[in-house]
Amino acid sequence: MDEPEVRKENWEIDLLEKLASASLREQRRARRWGIFFKSLTFIYLFILLFVALGWINDGKVRITDKHTALIDLKGIITADSASSADKINASLQSAFRDKNTKGVILRINSPGGSPVQAGYINDEIRRLRIKYPEVPLYAVIGDICASGGYYVAAAADKIFVDKASLVGSIGVLMDGFGFTGTLEKLGVERRLLTAGENKGFLDPFMPLDPAQKEHATTLLKEIHEQFIRVVQQGRGERLKDNSDIFSGIVWTGQKSIDLGLADEMGSAEYVAREIIKAEVLIDYSPREGFTDLFAKRFSQIVLNILEDIIIK
Repeated sequence: MDEPEVRKENWEIDLLEKLASASLREQRRARRWGIFFKSLTFIYLFILLFVALGWINDGKVRITDKHTALIDLKGIITADSASSADKINASLQSAFRDKNTKGVILRINSPGGSPVQAGYINDEIRRLRIKYPEVPLYAVIGDICASGGYYVAAAADKIFVDKASLVGSIGVLMDGFGFTGTLEKLGVERRLLTAGENKGFLDPFMPLDPAQKEHATTLLKEIHEQFIRVVQQGRGERLKDNSDIFSGIVWTGQKSIDLGLADEMGSAEYVAREIIKAEVLIDYSPREGFTDLFAKRFSQIVLNILEDIIIK
């Protein structure tokens, strides 16, 4: 092989080697930066997760400080809601069990719900107040605390309201519709087979049976009397002698104080600062499970970040 051809071949080999080496260096550099940015991403996500779970408050872990425990009871009280007895009672137990809890605030914004679920929460509050007599529990009313919401609040040491809060509705209802004759007009035949003369109790497509109506009214009266006893037990001599209190009417916050249904004006922050004397609020409210919380709050962030990493 001629010397010029050898030099040309060596030059091509050298060039290929240099290109390969440069490519490898670039790949290593990209891999290092990729690992670096991925690490930052996961650290950032974990910090957001800790904040969302309440493990970090204002940048400092303060669960070991003397504090006021805050529990939110929001929305309708049912067995499958965020304000179910299981979830609220678990939060109450955690709050009272913490040795650094100086007082508990149950912040209520609820139109009511299941009397059974409300009764479970009321019973648990009473149990915990006996078990931890040095830890007071105060109810703070937001926009509304009616029916089952007030059933829960009645167990508190004191009830604080805003002047425009809606409070009360101490009553029980059972509602529905009557479609008697509707199916016949539509040419539809109703076929209801039962074993037991009252199994079709209050069927909306049948005329209202007087005996069933009387039984339903008796049920409502019994539950209403239970509700009244709970309120009287919780409020005691603070209740004014007014027959309208248990009529199912809703009152403003100011009027509820006049009637003895509430005690004072005040927000959660006011109660923590001025009444409990522990200004730091730690949230013990029911939390969503890790999967649900992560999916709802961070899924889009994670997808966006991962998409950027893959593209780059």
